Amino acid sequence: MGFIAETGSGHVLAMDGAPDERTPANGGKNLAPRPMEALLAGTGGCTAYDVVLILKRGRHDVRGCSVKLQAERAEVEPKVFTKINMHFTVTGKALPAAAVERAIAMSHEKYCSASIMLGKTAEITTSFEVLDV
Repeated sequence: MGFIAETGSGHVLAMDGAPDERTPANGGKNLAPRPMEALLAGTGGCTAYDVVLILKRGRHDVRGCSVKLQAERAEVEPKVFTKINMHFTVTGKALPAAAVERAIAMSHEKYCSASIMLGKTAEITTSFEVLDV
């Protein structure tokens, strides 16, 4: 159940399914992320990219951004995401919390196609912390 996707930019992404103990021939080998995990990780990357770019364009001294996503899925097929929380940790020199909050909002309201798309089925909430380095 392992798959390799080749992206439009020419990169490859490995995906795999979970092992199925009841019928091992039908399961994956747990060698790579599940496709839905890759979707969620891509969304985190999309919005973190936006946040950093927005802050840099605002001439803020941003040094890093990480985002931890926690999600819930529907109990029945299709098991779409129903709730997603994104917690951002943004590091930099004298970053105003208001600027970080605004960058996160702009990403979710205008720029991040992935989170805007997932927002059609999931309630997306955000939180953040700013670390001065």
